[in-house]
Amino acid sequence: MAPRKQSSSFNFPSPMDNDVLIGHGDVLRDFMAAWNGRDAHPVHPVWMLSGPRGIGKATLAYKIAKLVYGNVGDFFIIDMAHNIDKDGKPKPDAKNISVYTVRAMIEKMQMSSMSGEWRVILIDSVDELTTSAENAMLKLLEEPPAKTLFLLIVHQLANVLPTVRSRARVEKMHPLTIGELRELCNKFMPGTEITDETLRLTNGSFGRIANIKRTGGDAIYDDLIECLNNPHSHSTDVMAVSKKIAADPALYGILLDAVAAFGLADLYPSATHAIADITRVNLEPELAIFKIIMQIKKCL
Repeated sequence: MAPRKQSSSFNFPSPMDNDVLIGHGDVLRDFMAAWNGRDAHPVHPVWMLSGPRGIGKATLAYKIAKLVYGNVGDFFIIDMAHNIDKDGKPKPDAKNISVYTVRAMIEKMQMSSMSGEWRVILIDSVDELTTSAENAMLKLLEEPPAKTLFLLIVHQLANVLPTVRSRARVEKMHPLTIGELRELCNKFMPGTEITDETLRLTNGSFGRIANIKRTGGDAIYDDLIECLNNPHSHSTDVMAVSKKIAADPALYGILLDAVAAFGLADLYPSATHAIADITRVNLEPELAIFKIIMQIKKCL
């Protein structure tokens, strides 16, 4: 098995090893009801867990997987950690999951069909599949093998082929509440000072908390808000904040947090596009971020 993905510099357990699920009880209950009633009504073979990154989709998927295959059946994982190239060599640092990874899984699955036990195929995530890989998976979904459960993790439903989505039971998972985030922080980050304002910055994603603390994003966000609120701040002040944000792409999102904090809904689309352009067209980060902050100031 390829190395598992590491959660963060805080050494959180990987979703595979994490037995702590906070939130999403409604989705788990729905699955348990379907699973426990499978003798009367067949379980839908394809479950799509959709929602923002870092809210616990993979943790829930692994929890369900362990229940279904029960260390007796077969468990197949498709993710970046198990990614391979055309020669079968590991390729975990690629940008997308290759079609060769999917084909290798299908071949292994076909060889395991004699056991008669339940099999689980977990994909984390469908967003990262190449078009060829997604089409290869689609052929399998069109006629799902007996006693096989597909768990598809999706960050953006818009990224999924309609033909794949139509064959799945889509469970839309919601961002975590402040209370749920606080509970996870107490469990995995004891002794770490995390304000409610920082938790609000994560938009319900526990996965963002470690990034914010690692980069000092909470303090930089405070600097950004102070700069925007100060009618006497000038271009030098804005550039100073821009340099702090530009130091780590993980911080770009606090610009959108600022847009939301000031209630500038009309500015959100253009700001989102401008942030995407920083990497898409190789813009100079400091200058691009400077322009976004100045645009926010003009709207206040």
